[in-house]
Formats: sequence, C-alpha cells, structure tokens
Amino acid sequence: MSENGRETVRAIVGSSANRAESSYVGVKALVLGASGFIGRWVARTLSEAGAHVISAVRDVDAMRAIAASYGITGEIIPVDLTDSATIEALFASHRPSITFNLAGYGVDRSERDDAMARRINTDLVAELALFSARYANDSWRGLRLVHTGSALEYGEIGGHLPEDATPNPTTLYGQTKLAGTRLLLDAALPGTVAARLFTVYGPGEHAGRLLPTLFDARRSTAPIPLSAGTQRRDFTFVEDVADGLLALGLLPFLPGGVVNLATGKLYSVREFAETAARVLAIPAEQLHFGAVAQRSDEMPHDSVSVDRLRQTVAWVPTTDVADGVRRAAHLLDRVSN
Repeated sequence: MSENGRETVRAIVGSSANRAESSYVGVKALVLGASGFIGRWVARTLSEAGAHVISAVRDVDAMRAIAASYGITGEIIPVDLTDSATIEALFASHRPSITFNLAGYGVDRSERDDAMARRINTDLVAELALFSARYANDSWRGLRLVHTGSALEYGEIGGHLPEDATPNPTTLYGQTKLAGTRLLLDAALPGTVAARLFTVYGPGEHAGRLLPTLFDARRSTAPIPLSAGTQRRDFTFVEDVADGLLALGLLPFLPGGVVNLATGKLYSVREFAETAARVLAIPAEQLHFGAVAQRSDEMPHDSVSVDRLRQTVAWVPTTDVADGVRRAAHLLDRVSN
C-alpha cells in the first residue's frame, strides 16, 4: 500500500491528527490472542490509534516481550480461555467498549484436540457475544465484538466466495470456526461481526510458513524445498488486516454479520514465492518447486468477494505482494519475532 493509501486507512480507524467522534482514542479495547501473529498487530494498531489496550493472554511474560518489540501499550492480563467464569470476570472488571477476538485453536498442525477446538473456536465465541453485550459500555457507538473467522469455514466448495456461499468445511479447524460463526449469528445480538480472514502474511508468522522460510533463506545458499505452488490464495498483508478489523469495529452495525477481509485478488503460491524471492534477492535457482507434496487439506477456490467490505468501510486491502514483502522485511529490521 502506498503511504497515501495507508494514511487514508489510518484516518478511518482514527489515528490521524483530526480524529472523528467515534475514534479509538482512550477507548478500552480488549484483544484476545494478543500474543499471536495477527493479534499482536491488532494490539499494535490500536496502540497507535490511541486506544487503551487490554491484552488478554495465557503467557504474560511472553506478551511483555512482544509488547516491547511491537510498541504495544496498555494492560496485559492473564486469562484462561477454557474457563467461562474467568472470562466473565474479565469483562465485568474491565468493561471494554470493544473486543477483538483473535484467539483460535488448530492453525498449528500440532493442535488436534477436538474438545479444545470446540471450546476455543466455537463455545468461546458465544460467550464473548454474551459478555460483551452484558457488560457493554453504553457510550461506545461502534461494534462490541469483532470476531475473526477463517477462509477454511467455506471448505471445499470451489468457485467464487461470497459471504452467503453454502460452506462445506472438511477440517477440524474449519468446522469448529464455522460453528462459532453460526453461534454468533444465531445469537442475533447487535454489535457483532465475524471477519473471515484468508492467507495473511507478514512479520510474526509461525516459523515454517512460506514467508519466514524465505526470510531465513536470505542467510543461506541451500535449496528451499517447496510444493509445486499451483494452488491460488488471496494473500493479505497483516497490517492491512489489522487496519480492516479496526475499521469494521467503528461501524454501528454490519448487515449480514459476516464479511470477507481480503484483497479480492489471487496469486498462486509459486507466484508469491517468486515475487518474494526477487524482493529479498534470493536466487531463483534456490527455489525447488515440487520438492515437497502439496498438503491434502489445501482448499481450492477462485476469487474472494470483497463487495461487502468495500460497501461497509469504503476500502479494501491494496498492498500487493511485492510491497508487502518489502514492508515486512523493513519491519523485521525493527521488530523482533
């Protein structure tokens, strides 16, 4: 995204010099999963916007280190997301104006506990909707709960992906995330939204994912084993995702309750890797496409509909892959993973 483009989005979320009435300045914003990849960028963007950030995490010490590296201000609160009473007490004592739910279970391949997936991805969502309404701050004019869903909720349906497509998730993560979204919609509580995220990249990703692998390769001449890379993805830069979530949070309501937060453009994984390699000055011969098998749970799809996002916040992410990788490399020089 160009600097002018980013300034426009920053103005939307209230971090410009002339802040709108319904901005984040001084607003209590609770972030669940603030130590995670996307959660830390939401907490950072809220901090930049002048919010009073409450980072609710499992490991307080780890979050303190992340906060120092990422410029995250505010409070750090320990929370056990498996304990409903603890979560309600968190809402009752802090009464946040808005909650951003970035907690999730199952993205990491080692997370395969069915009961934990149902607890974090499904049951927790219903509790957050209930508690955010029960302990609402009446002076806040935006949404009370911005919940992050997943592209895997759509599952193996192929084709174009509008929000009203009939989903068919085939993974534990996708199934439990979809169940959480449906509970949110069934509760019919005003002031909530589920933002479905697609392939998010940037500083803070888990080691072993594509971009961190390429970053590490800058220090080596060894071959980089990759899949054939024919699968296409909507790659969205993490700062754009954080900006979009904050912009959605300022809405008084969102018709439909679900919105795709993506660019609406597709790149193949091979195109992403080749573009990133050029930006990072990695020789093309180091990229060994087809050296590893494509994952069986890869979800094929065509373009993602971003019409609802454009209509509601008058914006869609526009950072292209080259600019995103370039910006990520610059940020990694300043921010520790």
